[in-house]
Amino acid sequence: MSEEQDNIELVTRGYQAFASGDLEAVMALFDDSIEWVQPGNSTISGTYHGKGELGQYLARLGEKSPTVTMNKLLADGDTVVALTEVAAAGEKARDAEVFTIRDGKTIRVVVHTDTAMMERVYGSKQHAAH
Repeated sequence: MSEEQDNIELVTRGYQAFASGDLEAVMALFDDSIEWVQPGNSTISGTYHGKGELGQYLARLGEKSPTVTMNKLLADGDTVVALTEVAAAGEKARDAEVFTIRDGKTIRVVVHTDTAMMERVYGSKQHAAH
């Protein structure tokens, strides 16, 4: 198989494992130094480094029992873009998750999502008054 096909297969396995609730299988697909970027100002927004922080993020994400439907995967070299639909707490949005893969492991994920929806579902971070 080509690099793109291998990478698509890796990301597909991740979405299947997430959908079935197999967090151990999901985490096995990530490099130990994974970087995950969740944009916006929701309580789960931020940049997470390593499997420990990523596990905490996924646990908080799971509190709202989200479902993710993968619609299409696009691959170019070490990059795979997943076009998805996300549903949580009665809200729905279309996302694009960008995976960077090296040596058969995901090393970086950048989520492009409806940040306003994420704030409605998970709440907004509180900022100190100036």
